[in-house]
Amino acid sequence: MTVREIIERHPRPISLDRDLLFRCIDECFDCSATCTACADACLGESDALELIRAIRLNLDCADLCDAVGRVVTRQTEPDLGVVRAALEACVVACRACGDECERHAAHHDHCRVCTEVCRRCEQACSDLLASVG
Repeated sequence: MTVREIIERHPRPISLDRDLLFRCIDECFDCSATCTACADACLGESDALELIRAIRLNLDCADLCDAVGRVVTRQTEPDLGVVRAALEACVVACRACGDECERHAAHHDHCRVCTEVCRRCEQACSDLLASVG
């Protein structure tokens, strides 16, 4: 079964827009994996010392996206203040990581891809955040 199927069968689901929730979950986990891979690719570059900030932001973003994906997947008795704070942190991390990777995108294609994924995740988290209120 997929996460969507589990949530659709959950006995006490959060009353949030399901499409926004599923998009956020998908984008968070994709962004986490992408940022981890980008950090690793940065480490393999000959100019890795110039990519230290990108590597750090990749790893921070990956950790936050993974955590937010897990937080919003849980449906039973959420504290919406915690959910909002987590989504806000993810938006900030995705923006920072996307901005930094964009600086390197012309020379490193993995950074270009990472920028795109961070922007999608930032938008998905922002959209879900707006629906939480």
